[in-house]
Amino acid sequence: MTKEFNPAYPSMDDLRNKAMKRIPKFAFEYLDGGCNEDVSITRNTSEIREVQLQPRYLRNQGVSSTKTKVLGMEFDAPFGIAPVGLQGLMWPNSPEILAKSAFKNNIPFILSTVTTMSIERASELTEGNAWFQLYNPAEDALRDDIINRAEAAGCPVLVLLCDVPTFGYRPRDIRNGLALPPKMSLTNILQILGKPTWALNTLKYGQPTFETLKPYTPEGLNLRQLGQFMDKTFSGRLNEERIKPIRDKWKGKLVLKGVASEQDTQDAIRMGFDGIIVSNHGGRQLDAAQSTINSLSEITQKYGDQIEIMMDSGLRSGPDIARTMASGAKFTFMGRSFLYGCSALGNNGGDHTISMLKTQFKQVMDQLCCERVEDLPKHLIK
Repeated sequence: MTKEFNPAYPSMDDLRNKAMKRIPKFAFEYLDGGCNEDVSITRNTSEIREVQLQPRYLRNQGVSSTKTKVLGMEFDAPFGIAPVGLQGLMWPNSPEILAKSAFKNNIPFILSTVTTMSIERASELTEGNAWFQLYNPAEDALRDDIINRAEAAGCPVLVLLCDVPTFGYRPRDIRNGLALPPKMSLTNILQILGKPTWALNTLKYGQPTFETLKPYTPEGLNLRQLGQFMDKTFSGRLNEERIKPIRDKWKGKLVLKGVASEQDTQDAIRMGFDGIIVSNHGGRQLDAAQSTINSLSEITQKYGDQIEIMMDSGLRSGPDIARTMASGAKFTFMGRSFLYGCSALGNNGGDHTISMLKTQFKQVMDQLCCERVEDLPKHLIK
């Protein structure tokens, strides 16, 4: 354990429970919820945990290492921080907390187009090592301007999002009248008054806004207006015609996020992507979706040697990371988990969550008698 680890919160459930007590209900439900009846979000984690691993005890084992290479870069652990929208709504200043922690601990941080920190600030905090996830703009000029900013900021990886052709149907957010700033209904005011630490931090850091989109976005959008703006300004639908000019323009690594089928994997390889992230948007878009671990297993069996395959959605622990890596992933990402950490522990949440996950993951490797992350598939019980 590192000095940043708080032994009062040794599990993700501990962090989640603490987060629920510290932030307003509308913010927690935005973070914690899926879509429709929450079938997909539940299935993601439960089916990861059906994966079983086999130890090899009677062998000469050296020291296990958690270092992992992906897209030509080496990281200290096989997990990173996934892009999450509206991070500052859930915990004030959380994107800065997480970017600093990621850089300090040498894991990747992916900045979402619709989070509450700018590309430029993310680059400053990570010394040009932040990855950037792009919601594809409908207008070429806007697309090129955002890509130019990411290039100028030194982002080594551009992540294209393909799994938001529509906004997910999320009953909690509809009931809560989610907005930026939050709609000041009596219910929301009472929720805020009941969470003084969150309220004071929001006053300190200011109401969250879409910092990267600030040059292009009208102020004071509520959820309905945001949907209209995003529908007008950004096109969630990607195809070869939209991707080609991005591939031609972007000189760094290019990754497609939201892949859930063999067909899309084939197309990603043909279009020249360097990697894919198997994902169903954390169970927030399609409640009838296949679990990410099952999509991953199918995809890696056929294409694992043709493109670098990563995964997010559903991971909550070090054993979950090990199960996913054993199933063929080259790397993993988590979003909610790190926001639980920030919401529970504030400025210490990023370092604590990374330390906890890394310790859990290394314990699994040591117990399996597995020295290298890339050898985890040898321990998969098929």
